[in-house]
Amino acid sequence: MKIAFIGQKGIPAKDGGVERHVEGLAVKLAQHGHEVFVYVRNNYTNKNLNEYKGVRLIHLPSISTKSLDAISHTFLATVHSLFQPYDIIHFHSIGPNSLNWLVKIFKPKTKLVATYHCQDYFHQKWGFFARTYLKFGEYMTCKIPDKIISVSETLKKFIKNKFDVDAIAIPSGVDVSWNPNFSELEKWNLAKEEYIISVSRLIRHKGIHYLIEAFKNLEDKKSTGGKKLVIVGDGFYTDKYVSYLKKLAEGRKNIIFTGSQTGETLSQLFSHACIFVQPSDSEGLSIALLEAMGYGKAVLVSDIPENLEAISDAGFSFKKGNAGDLENKLSELLNNPEEAAKFARDGKKRVEEIYNWDKIVDQIENVYVNSADEKR
Repeated sequence: MKIAFIGQKGIPAKDGGVERHVEGLAVKLAQHGHEVFVYVRNNYTNKNLNEYKGVRLIHLPSISTKSLDAISHTFLATVHSLFQPYDIIHFHSIGPNSLNWLVKIFKPKTKLVATYHCQDYFHQKWGFFARTYLKFGEYMTCKIPDKIISVSETLKKFIKNKFDVDAIAIPSGVDVSWNPNFSELEKWNLAKEEYIISVSRLIRHKGIHYLIEAFKNLEDKKSTGGKKLVIVGDGFYTDKYVSYLKKLAEGRKNIIFTGSQTGETLSQLFSHACIFVQPSDSEGLSIALLEAMGYGKAVLVSDIPENLEAISDAGFSFKKGNAGDLENKLSELLNNPEEAAKFARDGKKRVEEIYNWDKIVDQIENVYVNSADEKR
């Protein structure tokens, strides 16, 4: 099959759960013998890169502002796709899905699939008009495509309750292995198993400010055991929030901002951390959380349904938005390494059994095939 992906910034992924999801899925589909095309933004993917691990990359421009970057690129990608012989056009995220109707009207014989990743209108970076538009995109995600995929059972239930539509719950996958190398981390003076890590975009709904506050309190009480806090990621049109975080951490030499990291450096950062923390107020299904579990790390997450679904009984949680509870749970983890190690083993096993890309790509291929059969 010829399969096109629309809605992501691009691949290879620098950050972002949708980008990591699309990269993992596209590469696996290409390995299965499909012709796979991923639309990429010129401000995200190297313009000289036209193929990545067997996946064709289609470069198109965008209007590089917070409100117009995604939708302008999606419009161009969608129009371009109308003139291509694709068997499947697969939209990702509710914002880009606001334009999926163009495929339904002008290319009705092409199978249209949508993945609902996250309720983006809850993200605090968006104003009233953007949130309203995202809710329109949510409606189009759930009502227009031939098949709708949700990345969690939580979102599947939400879609059923709100739109009376049966989505297919297929999670994101991860494919990681522990990395014995450590050389990339010397620049931050990090020691093995001597730092706590959080990996995310620096956007307010990701809750990094709760984590910084909790860590500072533990430091003041001399309860960190000398551990450092490593925050991996950059902002995304959120310069004010990034400045706020750095102001919050000012004067704390044990709070380290690495910026966005990928590849070998990110692998080493994950592999040699002692604890991973996911303090978000809102998620779909966090790829970073799954990766941390895959690397065999004890994880501590906010108690939103999506995080709890991901960890099940293989992790720790704290009350969403409560820095005090986060502080207490983090202290408990730091002081009980044997318990943390047990949950780390359980988390790794859970990822290998449930969030394995080899299994997940087979499920998505079945969605494509069933969609094609129903079109005939």
